[in-house]
Amino acid sequence: MYHYHTLSNGLRIVFRPTTSTVAYSGVYINVGSRDEAPADEGMAHFIEHSIFKGTEHRRSYHILNRIDGVGGELNAFTTKEETCIYASSLAEHLERCLELFSDVLFHSVFPSHEIENEKDVVVEEINSYRDQPAELIYDEFEELFFRGHPLSHNILGTKRNVKGFTPARLRDFMRANYTPSRMVVTVVANVDFRKLVRLCDKYFGSYQSSESPSPRLQSPVSQRFDMTVNRHTHQVHLMVGCPAPNLFDERKVAFTLLNNIIGGPAMNSRLNVAIRERYGFCYTIESQYIPYSDAGLFNVYAGVDGDAAERTTELILRELRTFCSQPLTPHQLLVAQKQLIAQMSINNDVALNEMQSIGKAYLNYDHVDTLEEMSRDLLSVTAADIQNLANELFASDDSFSFLYYK
Repeated sequence: MYHYHTLSNGLRIVFRPTTSTVAYSGVYINVGSRDEAPADEGMAHFIEHSIFKGTEHRRSYHILNRIDGVGGELNAFTTKEETCIYASSLAEHLERCLELFSDVLFHSVFPSHEIENEKDVVVEEINSYRDQPAELIYDEFEELFFRGHPLSHNILGTKRNVKGFTPARLRDFMRANYTPSRMVVTVVANVDFRKLVRLCDKYFGSYQSSESPSPRLQSPVSQRFDMTVNRHTHQVHLMVGCPAPNLFDERKVAFTLLNNIIGGPAMNSRLNVAIRERYGFCYTIESQYIPYSDAGLFNVYAGVDGDAAERTTELILRELRTFCSQPLTPHQLLVAQKQLIAQMSINNDVALNEMQSIGKAYLNYDHVDTLEEMSRDLLSVTAADIQNLANELFASDDSFSFLYYK
């Protein structure tokens, strides 16, 4: 199903053919906020905003109009370990997208007047984010959890840092990190793969990869904490979390399944049934599993009335620990496996989601599992695997950290 190719400069290509008239394309770069020096915190995200502000060949207007002007969409995002620029377009405009990706990644000049305007935009993004406690608590929890390590840094950075960025510093960061050997071109489209390889070679093949040392030499050590912050919110926003398997841990598949059972998006998640449906304590309760390359984090978030915060925390811990003492029955396990397989199938049925997921997978694993392979791995998870993970991660009181916004 998936086709792969590596150019001579190390840039990798992953592709799935479709019969659709719409092409989804992007470039994943193995650089994120954890790769920043302290004075550069927020730079990867700021670059993601600013690469569309001008190149050696185009002004900002021409960049924005290059894809949108033919009915497509151009966008980008930054995480703690990756940056991605991507586009949706008609298949006939795929070459236009690839050429533009190459231009902004290798020829951005960061015009001073554009950069100054963008600083104001990002500062307002930071201000807006701080007004949303249900979002902010996730980042603050990670800041405390990975305290003292680059993974703790907020992706947006600080206002002070953002205001101090200069075009020269932005270009230096890109030269050091945006190198072909750390990039994956990902495409889901109706195009001949041999033509796609030729186009990628045409627009990316002439750039040499630099051998800059990886900044990810030190793995994080998780910190335990129990903290209450007075933010004068109407609700109490609470988060409970603990360490979890990393991206390359063989237990990742089993824990992905366990997380989905506990607090995934379905209304029948254990936490939703046990706390929202049974007691009515909250409108939102969900769990999240975040696997990084050398660390992992599991957390549960809920927004509750102040009088219910302590009881909700008790119920969350009680529900997690049921997995330690009560193994899933064969029927429960099979239902959970089939539910997650169906969710993955529905997600991948949206070609934009698939383009992004295969790009990230190829960036990290140098291979993309098909849905059939992922289903096989999920179906191989046993009730004992789930129970052993729960006992390892949930059984001890010392495993958990707590954060409350009141």
